[in-house]
Formats: sequence, C-alpha cells, structure tokens
Amino acid sequence: MSSYNFKHSLFTQFAFVGKALSNGNRLELLEFLAQGQRSVEDLANVSGLTIGNTSQHLKLLRQAGLVTSKKVGLKVFYRLKGNNVVELYDALRKVAEQNVAEVALLVNTYLKTKDKLEPVSRRDLVSRVADGLVTIIDVRPPEEYRAGHIAGAINIPLDDLESRLESDLGRQLNKLDKHSEIIAYCRGPHCILAFDAVEKLRKKGLKVRRLEDGYPEWKVAGLPVEQTNQP
Repeated sequence: MSSYNFKHSLFTQFAFVGKALSNGNRLELLEFLAQGQRSVEDLANVSGLTIGNTSQHLKLLRQAGLVTSKKVGLKVFYRLKGNNVVELYDALRKVAEQNVAEVALLVNTYLKTKDKLEPVSRRDLVSRVADGLVTIIDVRPPEEYRAGHIAGAINIPLDDLESRLESDLGRQLNKLDKHSEIIAYCRGPHCILAFDAVEKLRKKGLKVRRLEDGYPEWKVAGLPVEQTNQP
C-alpha cells in the first residue's frame, strides 16, 4: 500500500466517526448514554424517537466504535465505548460554541436568560465540598442518578422540585447558613434541567449556582462518584 493510499484509507475511517456524529438525534443519544447504560426502549422513550429509529442510530454509533451493547434477558443495553467518547463529544460542543454564531446565540437567548451567573468549576466544587460549604443536588431523573452520580449528591428530579421543597428537605435547605450554597447539576453544560432548577430555587430565596458541566465530565475527570444500581 502506498503512503497516499494509507493516508486516504485512514482519513476515510476518521470520516466514518465524523459521519456518526453528524446527526442531532445521535448526539442526543450519546448524551443520554453518557449518564449510564440504557436499553433501546429506554433510549427511545427519553429521546422521543421510535424504537426502530433508535435502533438504527445506535447501530451506526456501534459501527463507528462509539458505543457497545449487551443483551440482558430480552432487552439490549447500550453504553459508551469509553471515556474518550465523552471527551470527543465535549470537544465538539466546545468548538461549536466558540466558532458557530448560532450556537452562542441559542445558549445566550435560551439558557443564560435563566441563569446569568458564572457556574462553579469542578475544582472549586471539590474545594467547597472539602470545606463542607455546599449541598449538591442532582436534578436528573432517578434512573440516571442511580446509574451514577457525584458522591454525596442528593437526587431532586426537576419534575419533583416544587413538591420536595415543601417537604422536610425544603426546610433543611432553607436552614443552610449564610456561608453555604446549593450547587445543581445535570447531564452536561447545556442541560436545561439545571438551568430550570436554579431559576426555581432562586425564586424561593435560596442561594444556588450551577456546576460548569455535568455528571459525565465529572466522572471522566476522575472525581468521586457513587452508583446504586446497574442493569
């Protein structure tokens, strides 16, 4: 094989991975899988796609080496092939946000109107946890929390936020001293769940900020996580 043919073949394989990433539905499926492994049926439900369409997207992601699968009983579960998939997804997001004007416009007009404060960095959160100055809340759905979450985080799904704030937990949060702060996180830096949670909690008079990204990035960074179940 000539050097030209080698390079051409190599770049063709690189392009195949790029092709797998060139669809918004597949990127969203990768975000869901970054939270933990899920069945085809679960992924179809959370993404709003049909089971058949979901299966086709997952097949292409598997062929590109981005996900892997296993059968448990009658169900097929998918998971990311490795942490480098999260890093690839994050790099794509950052390039788009920094270089595509439409992305920055969407973020500024739809997300940052809900929360204009700078988010808390992972390093800063680690320091605050060590000093006992924060309460961390995970606003993702319970199944994602159970599959893996930041160590010590309390699960308060966004849909349950209002009712939980009226419970003993709400009274506990209201008793935090003036040096304490609530840190909310969800699936990633553009996950609307955390933005909505912050907006609602501030309206209740609570001191709250967002984590700069989400559970997948925290896990890939090698920071403490907990897990309570795995299919």
